[in-house]
Amino acid sequence: MYELFFIFILLIISYFIGTHREKKHYKSLISREKVLNSLPAISVKTPPKDKAYNQQLVIGNVTISVDYFKRFLATLHNFFGGRVTSYETLLDRARREALLRMKEAASLEKASLVVNVKYETVAIYTGRRRAIGSVEILAYGTAMIPLDNEA
Repeated sequence: MYELFFIFILLIISYFIGTHREKKHYKSLISREKVLNSLPAISVKTPPKDKAYNQQLVIGNVTISVDYFKRFLATLHNFFGGRVTSYETLLDRARREALLRMKEAASLEKASLVVNVKYETVAIYTGRRRAIGSVEILAYGTAMIPLDNEA
């Protein structure tokens, strides 16, 4: 009986803390995306030929974990079927964060755009029953740095 009560309390606490942290992260993402929106990041492989560029590999890497409540919900979805929305928000936040970190690295290099943007995704922690707990996402691309920035 105490075990069920403990699990129930843990679920409630993780729900409120997880929801608060997720909302806070989304607010941070939105504000940083507004700042970096002027730096295009595209998946085109061929760089533009309008002027001369230096090229630099830039990366953005993030590891994000899902909270206990969302892991519990995902277990229920796996049992009954349907969309696992708790993992969808986890992946959305991780992809956006990795892209922002890559753009921040390109901005430090004074790049005017980033081409050939790619993502790599991996579950780096699987708990009991191989449930996903944390994901790592790597965003990488080629920063195009105009030669006139070297002066």
